[in-house]
Amino acid sequence: MAKNRGVKRAALLIGTAIIAGGLIFGPSLLAAGDESNSAAGKKNDTPVFSIKTVQTEPHTLKAFLEVNGDIVSGQQAEIFPDTSGKLIGVQVTLGSRVRKGDIIAQIDPSRPGMMYMPSPVYAPISGMISRTPVSAGMTVSPGTSITAISVIENLEISARIPEREVASLREGLKAEVMLQAYPGEVFTATVAHVSPVLDSASRTKLITLRFDRNDRRINAGMFARVRINTKNYPDALAIPVEAVIHKHSVRAVYVAQNSRAELREIVTGVTIDGLIEIKSGLTAGEIVVIQGQQLLSDGAVVRVIGGEAL
Repeated sequence: MAKNRGVKRAALLIGTAIIAGGLIFGPSLLAAGDESNSAAGKKNDTPVFSIKTVQTEPHTLKAFLEVNGDIVSGQQAEIFPDTSGKLIGVQVTLGSRVRKGDIIAQIDPSRPGMMYMPSPVYAPISGMISRTPVSAGMTVSPGTSITAISVIENLEISARIPEREVASLREGLKAEVMLQAYPGEVFTATVAHVSPVLDSASRTKLITLRFDRNDRRINAGMFARVRINTKNYPDALAIPVEAVIHKHSVRAVYVAQNSRAELREIVTGVTIDGLIEIKSGLTAGEIVVIQGQQLLSDGAVVRVIGGEAL
């Protein structure tokens, strides 16, 4: 009996020790477990921002002017009769080709009681009738223009440039010409003449451009959309203008590297055709965020979902 009583007492002491140990160490273990779970939760709750990017590369930026113009002949002659009278015959129509010396019309100079032989009107140059001739039966005089002849092998573009843009004009500038008759096709031309006088009424300067090569598809009277390249910026590091944001009164971009967004202050130059020149703050080959940057902060975790090429 004494032996059994001793065994029970030992078991009771061991059980008490275990319970006490649990009371002492249990909260610590639970706390450690809570801290671990909390840390894991924080790690999983870190926001990841989806972005689109572009790689910075050197480009040749071309500053330009866009204006409307008209196709005209570089050589054109108005046709006037030598005498007054009734126009009794017109031998040409719009688009007719004539040679110098051809008879293009006849004038009857007769008056009441006085009969005269018809007086011919000659073509002073070879070319094409570029304006609809006046109708037969009309009374004309030496001051009446019957029609016009244009040399179609020497077509030019006449355009007017607003006063605010004239400082960038000079002869020899290259231009790209788009015609409504041939959508998607580009013709090349060169600025041949810049008027030394500014039109005070329209506040514009008249310029003339010559096509770099003759093309029979181009006709006098056509409407032209002209893009004149005024200055080149070779090897300019450029990015899309929408990538630039304003932070604390400075211009900046976000650079994506190692799945993080790094805020980078930049100095910019010219903006041309949707691209902005970067003077400093970036180097070639860096990856710049162009979409999603408005939600970012320095050091934010990012995931690239798309890229674009310049």
